[in-house]
Amino acid sequence: MSGFVPRMLVVMGVSGAGKSTVAAALAVRLGWPMLEGDDLHDGASIAMLHRGEALTDEQRLPWLGRIASWMDEQAAIGGSGVIACSALARRHRDVLRRPGVRFVHLHGDRTLLQHRVEARRHHFASPALLGSQLATLEPPGVDEDAIDLDAADTVARQVEQVVATFDE
Repeated sequence: MSGFVPRMLVVMGVSGAGKSTVAAALAVRLGWPMLEGDDLHDGASIAMLHRGEALTDEQRLPWLGRIASWMDEQAAIGGSGVIACSALARRHRDVLRRPGVRFVHLHGDRTLLQHRVEARRHHFASPALLGSQLATLEPPGVDEDAIDLDAADTVARQVEQVVATFDE
């Protein structure tokens, strides 16, 4: 992973891993804009997720396309960014993969993740989705530019682990 400073960080993982929290902390630390990927879901997808129904790839593709467009817009103006997005499968990450993109994979014990999704308030996605997300998850391969972080670590430690991978 040495040799460059990424221009985009995609903080990925299943529900409850801490994507939004870590992405926000990275955005503050780096002074980069942040995109909450969930904000780009259409109404039909939000309703499905609220009912605990997993999206199909056909339903995910337009959403991933909207995230990719935001990334391209940032890159076109020479900008950087941090994105919180599940990006569970390699085929999902392939839609987002570009030069300068690094994935930050938050992973954790199912008990921790379940506790977090059941405790959170004001999120449209049902806690029932965790099982299907874990089944869909394909951790990044060794050929993908990705960092694996333990969801149980403190946010401060996670942020420092990411920044430590940047070349000075």
